[in-house]
Amino acid sequence: MTSRMESDLDAVDWRILEALQEDARCSYSKLGRRVGRSAPAVAERVRRMEAAGIITGYSVSLALDKLGYAMTAIIRISAPEENCVQLGAFVRRLPNVIESHRVTGTDRQIVKVMASSVGDLDDIISQLSKFGTATASIVLSSRATAARAPVTSRRREENRTRAEVHRRSAHRVKERETH
Repeated sequence: MTSRMESDLDAVDWRILEALQEDARCSYSKLGRRVGRSAPAVAERVRRMEAAGIITGYSVSLALDKLGYAMTAIIRISAPEENCVQLGAFVRRLPNVIESHRVTGTDRQIVKVMASSVGDLDDIISQLSKFGTATASIVLSSRATAARAPVTSRRREENRTRAEVHRRSAHRVKERETH
């Protein structure tokens, strides 16, 4: 299977995605028990979603502070058009970058970086400033650390569909009983 659109995902696929987002190391047998399918059936569904590019990888969350990175900062870089290609290439090579986003508006790039000290952060900002104006904000706290698909809206849709099917079925039964 080379491409699979979001609309092709059924309720079981969405429950698998939700479970994997909570625990990407979940075994197929545990995943199967959670969604009411066998381990081989779940494994096949996961393989199909991987092949379709819906599941793009599995990752590890790190406690950056325990690895010596005392701070995280968001840096916005506004740069002239002629510096954009070099800026993008530099950001891709910068080891301190956690995330990088090419954006619209007055800024060209927004990067999230980790730094071991204020001096380390100052060095990163200085390097980025060679391409344009770099404005940094130090992160004080974060609520979410990983992107998650909003499966709850899918559940509401599924529940509405189930309720509609149940209502129609009950209506047919009543019609049969009255005729």
